[in-house]
Amino acid sequence: MTGSPVRTLLLWCPDWPVLAAEIVDGVPATDPVVVLHANRVVACSERARAEGVRRGLRKREAQGRCAQLVVVEHDPGRDARAFEPVVAAVEELVAGVEVVRPGACAVAARGPSRYLGGEEAAAERIVEHVAQACAVESQVGIADGVFAAGLAARDGRVVPPDGTPGFLAGLPVEALGRTALTDLLRRLGVRTLGDFAALPAGDVLARFGFDGALAHRLAAGRDHRPLAVRQPPVDLAVTADHDEPLDRVDAAAFAARALAERLHDRLAAHGLACTRLGIEAVTAHGQELHRVWRHDGLLTAAAIADRVRWQLDGWLSGSTGRTGARPTRPTAGIIRLRLIPDGVIARSGLQPGLWGETGEERERAHRALNRVQGILGPEAVVTAVLGGGRSPGDQVRLVPWGDERLPARPGPPPWPGRLPPPAPAVVLPDPLAATVHDAAGEPVAVSARLQVSAAPARLTVGAARPAEIVGWAGPWPVDERWWAPAEARRRARFQVCLADGTALLLAVEAGQWLVEAVYD
Repeated sequence: MTGSPVRTLLLWCPDWPVLAAEIVDGVPATDPVVVLHANRVVACSERARAEGVRRGLRKREAQGRCAQLVVVEHDPGRDARAFEPVVAAVEELVAGVEVVRPGACAVAARGPSRYLGGEEAAAERIVEHVAQACAVESQVGIADGVFAAGLAARDGRVVPPDGTPGFLAGLPVEALGRTALTDLLRRLGVRTLGDFAALPAGDVLARFGFDGALAHRLAAGRDHRPLAVRQPPVDLAVTADHDEPLDRVDAAAFAARALAERLHDRLAAHGLACTRLGIEAVTAHGQELHRVWRHDGLLTAAAIADRVRWQLDGWLSGSTGRTGARPTRPTAGIIRLRLIPDGVIARSGLQPGLWGETGEERERAHRALNRVQGILGPEAVVTAVLGGGRSPGDQVRLVPWGDERLPARPGPPPWPGRLPPPAPAVVLPDPLAATVHDAAGEPVAVSARLQVSAAPARLTVGAARPAEIVGWAGPWPVDERWWAPAEARRRARFQVCLADGTALLLAVEAGQWLVEAVYD
């Protein structure tokens, strides 16, 4: 890579996950609060730090240091939603903002420093504006490159031009944010970014790989990554001006249909569909009319045109369909008509259904499910949500229809000990007790060191007749939540194929064999 790092201004909001929990969920950030992910602290409030709580601690250890600790689960979506007003406030003063992560955003410092009176004046102005607009405390750092600016923001510091390598040299290697690399460098006696930057680049690449070479460039102040600025939202509204005022419903309806097709095509070009439509009209006398139409499904071109026609009919005829309740008719014809997609959703994968226009079959299914739920109760209709886990039963959570679809365990892999593919076709809600014998008729046992006493030869499920095992694989061990004795679980799993072609997933736990799932 060539070129020099871009002079960067980075705004950082300390303890943002904690602040986001206060903004969205009302959890007071002045209390001892921690945000947990994978049972470890990823953020904590100032009061929690005063009690000795630090990032990286396990939940139990953090609660041991502070008995009044308020625990909040990590939610990246919540953090991003709460940070959007902050980014919008920054964009009111400067252009070309990049969101580094929820709680931090960056912008090239050259522009703001020119029209706000210098780098320090720009930093003060942005911090003050964010505080006034969002009631959020923030700090700004300015340096050469996003990485150095982020570290400078921790102290609210403006690093002089060309002073970034010296600023970074005295910082500990933990500032790189790479735990494995940091531990290795510490063991090798490399303790500061300056020590790391002094190593030959070729040797770093050979010893630590590509990610280590990238960290080496950052430590030396050679951050050449360009800012990925946010694109301003596209103006999706469509407008039509008419020289001759529209004062008849049929003429207005004809114009509305052409405008509705323009709006539909524009939304389709961006992969969007409209769910809420704003209709604006301006008369020849300057009177402004506005109405919003909402639709539970997706507004097609025909549906948009119908709603515009209905609204124009109501405006131009002045009729509401009830005697004695006629609103005032506009004093002149309409010269400007504007359609605004006030609510849009991603249109990815939406196609005309088997029974007609897009969304109709979905609405019909939703009505049917809601009716069944109303008759049988909210728990009678459930849908499956796929999440993380090591066994098929752990990966699926059944959620009542209409509830928020959140997995029981976060994410797909990495899950050490997860079963290899293919996944079973049927997961039994209650595993079936079974026995497994070897060729000599002796029960097959699995030791604590995962030693199988003999090759499995026959399987008996309940009172059924024994079935011959013609192939098997395993064991795959699972040792979960060993740190919590009441929740600890240790078992080994096997895949077996029977003589009749049936394939099963077995598990042995505390000496008991269980049939957990069936393969297709």
